[in-house]
Order: sequence, then C-alpha cells, then structure tokens
Amino acid sequence: MYAVITTGGKQYRVEPGQQLTVEKLVGEVGDTVDLRPVMVVDDAGDVTTGGELAGRSVSATITGHERGQHLRVFTYKNKSRQRKRRGHRQHHTIIRIGEI
Repeated sequence: MYAVITTGGKQYRVEPGQQLTVEKLVGEVGDTVDLRPVMVVDDAGDVTTGGELAGRSVSATITGHERGQHLRVFTYKNKSRQRKRRGHRQHHTIIRIGEI
C-alpha cells in the first residue's frame, strides 16, 4: 500500500513505516501530525484518486529536526566593486509514516 501526499510544496510517495525528510513542520519530537492533501492511494492495485480522498489523511510521527546543507549565495554588480555574500541553511523535519 502506498500514497502520494503533498507537504511543503512537494509531492512524496510514501508507504507505512517509511522514514522521510520534509520541509519544516511545526511540532515537537514524538508528536503525531496528519498530512493532507492525499493525492493518490494504491491499496493492492485498487487505485483511488480525486474527490474520493477528500477526508483522507496520512498520519506520521515526528522523529527529529535538522538543518540542511549550507549554501553560499554570492551577488555582485559589474564594474562597481559591489559584492555581497550570504549563507542559507534550510530547516527540515524527519518523519516516520504511520497509517494511511
């Protein structure tokens, strides 16, 4: 059984028991979150999509928070010696998928 969910502007194909790193979710380690919307559910070949999934959700448990890889952002203007360097690290949440 698998489902396709949307969280953080991205779509993920998930299965029960799977561990997944997603964009930051609000909550503490050990909290349970319901992930909506569910786009597709496949239960042993029986595929469900669209309006039939209006009330469905996927439950997941937050197992940790982390920060992503450090990125350097560098901008400059030609011929004027104007330069600017900044860094960025995205916040991520690690979740374990429960029941679909």
